[in-house]
Amino acid sequence: MKIICIGRNYTDHIEELKNEKPTDPVIFIKPDSSVLKNGHDFYIPDFSDDVHYEVEVLVKINKVGKFIEQKFAHKYYEEVGLGIDFTARDVQAKLKEKGLPWEKAKGFDGASVIGKWIDKTKLPSINNIDFSLIKNEEVAQNANTSLMLWKVDELISYISTYFTLKIGDVIFTGTPAGVGKVASNDKLEGFLNQQKMFSIKVK
Repeated sequence: MKIICIGRNYTDHIEELKNEKPTDPVIFIKPDSSVLKNGHDFYIPDFSDDVHYEVEVLVKINKVGKFIEQKFAHKYYEEVGLGIDFTARDVQAKLKEKGLPWEKAKGFDGASVIGKWIDKTKLPSINNIDFSLIKNEEVAQNANTSLMLWKVDELISYISTYFTLKIGDVIFTGTPAGVGKVASNDKLEGFLNQQKMFSIKVK
């Protein structure tokens, strides 16, 4: 199982972190050991004082594919989900300054929250999904997949140019604006078209 993540896929998030707008999708991969086990709390790692939540729409690959044409990409996933890409922002900042990869900032144990999965046929369109993150009963992030720079089928086609996609691989499609720091005792809940997809406590 690969966890393939897309960075800088929403303009408002690019602007809030003062990043350069990419000409192609930004791809990074997280290990499967980063997945937070179902029902477990998220523990802030000792090596960071600035861990941020980033809510993202997910798709799960359901068959093997390589060099997938965009017009066929919709055949490679049946389920859509919601998750969090936890990021040690202080660690990431130091790595970015040196032009180094981000794995230490994004691939640590528990850094990948994968919520429930729903059949994509129950959604009106993969390109028109409302999703949000609620932090301590207040809206922290709120967006729609129509705002993606690169839509899901485009991403699948692009990713498969470089990596063979296998059954069970999960794609994190990018986060919108509103990312922020977590603290002990925070409660984070994710919603996809008003359906609760996950609820976790921060320790």
